[in-house]
Amino acid sequence: MAGLAGNFSSVSPMINLAYIIIIIIVLITLLSSFASLASNPAKLKKTGIFMAAFAAVVLLSFLLSEGIETPMKDGEVLSASGSRWVGAGLRTFYILAIVAVGAMLFSGVKRFFK
Repeated sequence: MAGLAGNFSSVSPMINLAYIIIIIIVLITLLSSFASLASNPAKLKKTGIFMAAFAAVVLLSFLLSEGIETPMKDGEVLSASGSRWVGAGLRTFYILAIVAVGAMLFSGVKRFFK
């Protein structure tokens, strides 16, 4: 525990620099992705369709979830809204995992019969 009481003044600027570099890299990546999408309308349409499908899965998961106030171990209470969002996240994961496994099985079966 004595090591935790050290001087962090030399580490803090490095962490701030890392944050700045990560932000710059993420912005460059997003800008290049959007530029690529803007130059190819077919890719833009496909991306829009998949984003809408993902939003539909999240909406379906949210509508199927129910929120219940839940006491936690640390004495706090998870709100009904928070509980509903947690359930929606879990259901979204399960739906997307089932779709991914189904796509892999479909691809394997299709390749097998070729």
